[in-house]
Amino acid sequence: MSRRRVTRMPDPDNHERWLVSYADFITLLFAFFVVMYAISNLNAGKYRVLAESLEKAFKDKKMAPVARTPDPIQIGEPPRSPAPIQVDTGLAGERVRLARISDQLEEVLAPYIEQDLIALERNPYWVAVEMKSGMLFPSGSAELNAAADPVIAKLAEVVRQMPANPVYVEGHTDNVPIHNRRFPSNWELSAARAASVVRRLIHYGVAPHRLAAVGYGAQHPVADNRTAEGRYRNRRVVMVLQSKTLARYPVTGGERQRLLARTREE
Repeated sequence: MSRRRVTRMPDPDNHERWLVSYADFITLLFAFFVVMYAISNLNAGKYRVLAESLEKAFKDKKMAPVARTPDPIQIGEPPRSPAPIQVDTGLAGERVRLARISDQLEEVLAPYIEQDLIALERNPYWVAVEMKSGMLFPSGSAELNAAADPVIAKLAEVVRQMPANPVYVEGHTDNVPIHNRRFPSNWELSAARAASVVRRLIHYGVAPHRLAAVGYGAQHPVADNRTAEGRYRNRRVVMVLQSKTLARYPVTGGERQRLLARTREE
């Protein structure tokens, strides 16, 4: 008996399978809008109950009644305008003190200023006292003249009134080279002269930690070194009383109180 051979026909293509995905998408979209609608509508009944409960609680504490409003409860903090910036007036006050110190220096050094031995330069951030080195030192030396003592004593008296401000003492020379056993160049001479003035300021009561000695040599002339008059002007020592805001090593609160107390005692 012969067996009949059955041939399996291929499944026909289903061109409507996209309807399943589309139906799922529409269902999810519908659910999303339902949820959004639900959370966007305020339950007036629950809100009324909450408002009455809060009002009762505040009344029990003898506080002002809560005004009812149909608006939703504000979540989070309401927007605020930024707080005004507090301006530090310390710098303005220090400028005033520097100006007052400058006036005092001009008064006590008036005889030397008239003789063109000292020049005073003012700035909102510092006061500079420029002293001709001929008044302070013999030629080629860093040893102070006896005549320099009254000038440095007057400077120290005024500088002690601002115990928190740093003081830089700058030494300058002309461009005539110097070369001896003690001073190989103008750098060493200018630094040694600045250090001599620093030591004398300490002797007259200026706190050592406020002071710095700087030697510039002939690198910062203020006049022409080709003339004798210009070289005379370039040989100088400059004492700079700076604003405390420019200090590299600021004075701490405790140190400032001790310095002020000592100044009052003097």
